[in-house]
Amino acid sequence: MIIPAYNEATVIGRTLVPLGRAAAEGCFELVVVCNGCTDDTAAVARKIPGVRVVELPEGSKPAALNVGDRVVSLWPRLYLDADIRISAAAVLDVLDRLARGDVCAARPVFRYDFAAADPLVRSYYRARQRIRRETVLWGAGVYGLAEAGHVRFGSFPDLIGDDLFVDGLFGPDEKVVVDTEPAVVTTPTDVVSLLAILRRGQRGVVEARTDGGRTGSTGPATARAVLLSIRGPGTAVDALVYLACGLVARGGARRQTGGWERDESSRAHR
Repeated sequence: MIIPAYNEATVIGRTLVPLGRAAAEGCFELVVVCNGCTDDTAAVARKIPGVRVVELPEGSKPAALNVGDRVVSLWPRLYLDADIRISAAAVLDVLDRLARGDVCAARPVFRYDFAAADPLVRSYYRARQRIRRETVLWGAGVYGLAEAGHVRFGSFPDLIGDDLFVDGLFGPDEKVVVDTEPAVVTTPTDVVSLLAILRRGQRGVVEARTDGGRTGSTGPATARAVLLSIRGPGTAVDALVYLACGLVARGGARRQTGGWERDESSRAHR
């Protein structure tokens, strides 16, 4: 398992503690690649048995993913964002599924944790989790690859959305969502933070499309899916908030170039 980490001292322990024992027992490799960190991410990670830490001077997620690939040796392997919570059992379920050899990529099911979010952010994610999607790798903050899948691209390109890029390499019959204990995605707590990551996500979609992947425009289909999810006044409000946030983020992404936006609100000590 490869975990790129940039200034994640407040959350990296929460991510690693459930995985350390299984890694120490040899169930899977667990490597944290600290890239450009100016906080105690590396020190926190080193305290957890079973974790190997690699440090890079530059802050680059693609570079961290590629270095992690050179450090680990086992296949299949998982790529996990440093702020995502996942159990060792779920990791093993995904690895076991990939080991069958009939698919190239997989991820676990996931759920949103928006308990600390404000009402508008909760409304957005309630609508989002009601949307039924085809099998996609992006959105969970974790995905796995078999060696045959990784060979298809060799090394991670310098793109914002590595999960979007990888997802676009495989057809529906080459990837699978594993029904296991869900990974937990902690949402932003405020609308400003939500819009920041939505803008980054939109730029990632544009990059993946430009890079030749299969990612197409999902706006109209998503809008239809959100509207079809309406079952009453409450879900209608959620749908309106979802669509409004999406429109604002798309406009902001077109005006903004460069930069790496991420949600700091969910990483704050609470």
